[in-house]
Amino acid sequence: MASINLKNLVKKFGENITAVAGVNLQVQDGEFMVLVGPSGCGKTTTLNMISGFENPTSGTLMIGDRVINDLEPGERGLGMVFQDLALFPHMTVSKNIAFGLNVERVQEHEVQERVKKVAETMKIVHLLEKKPSQCSGGEAQRVALARTIVNKPEVLLMDEPLSSLDAKLRIEMRTELKRLHEELKSTFLYVTHDQAEAMTMADRIMVMEKGHVQQIGTPLEIYRKPTNQFVATFFGQPTMNIISGSFSSSGSLIFRSSATFSSGSFEVSLPKGLIPESIIGESINLGVRSENVIISENGAEAKVELIEPLGDETLVFFSYGTEDLLVGKVDADREFAAGDIIHFTFDPKGLHFFDNENGDRLE
Repeated sequence: MASINLKNLVKKFGENITAVAGVNLQVQDGEFMVLVGPSGCGKTTTLNMISGFENPTSGTLMIGDRVINDLEPGERGLGMVFQDLALFPHMTVSKNIAFGLNVERVQEHEVQERVKKVAETMKIVHLLEKKPSQCSGGEAQRVALARTIVNKPEVLLMDEPLSSLDAKLRIEMRTELKRLHEELKSTFLYVTHDQAEAMTMADRIMVMEKGHVQQIGTPLEIYRKPTNQFVATFFGQPTMNIISGSFSSSGSLIFRSSATFSSGSFEVSLPKGLIPESIIGESINLGVRSENVIISENGAEAKVELIEPLGDETLVFFSYGTEDLLVGKVDADREFAAGDIIHFTFDPKGLHFFDNENGDRLE
């Protein structure tokens, strides 16, 4: 069984730097778990402790029913793929893939069988006699994956393996990794700072910031019900609109710029039944994604500042009397130009409410 269990995992560097602050995580056998967060949040340090490259300051690491804290990396039954592919340039692709098997003194006929099988799985049979320098970035990434999975690891650890690829190749490799996971049925633990990678590949996501776990859940749970403002704004393109303001007792929303609270106000009427009673009259932060901003003939007045056509849809950035901009998504066939006066409101079912001091979600 290749489940992973992290209990109160802590990593400190010196007395004053806490890279990982009490992480608790259970990864089920065969699950595709993604650790995501900005640079320096502790996700790679967490992966390095699982792999054995870093020793935890405290806490317990388990794979299956084994405590692995004191085991060497080679004794943990793990496969690892990193941003630096570290392929041997003087060896052919075939020999690169077979390297780990030869170290383990696997019989030659079995080596050849396993190399051929994994090359077919990764669709790189035609590359077996080439050198890594003769492979494209995407092909080299497949070779690195093949070299790892040929040893049949119980758990596959990946640290931003696609970050050096161009956008098109990253999308292709995301699909390939998901297909590979379905085929191997192994446990995948994947680290990235790219929320799009996390959303498209993961069974579940663990979001980290400054060494702390912010939320663990499925991609849709995290997108639809973020536990705090950090998670809300980290996921989604473009980022979620955040507006400081307050609800009136009538159920109307009265919002003003947080920078110039006394000017640039707008009012949007919303059904009172959808607004939690506990936040009426309180100063809060309202979160609304661009797809929940409705540009129509009615609502608050605003001025179009910028348009970003995306092909199938268009992003409209607009101001409402301040330097702050809101962004909404519209169908591609709707035409706007900078300087246009528009009106907007919000889909009340797509609103999120956050404490304006600590950023926690308000219900």
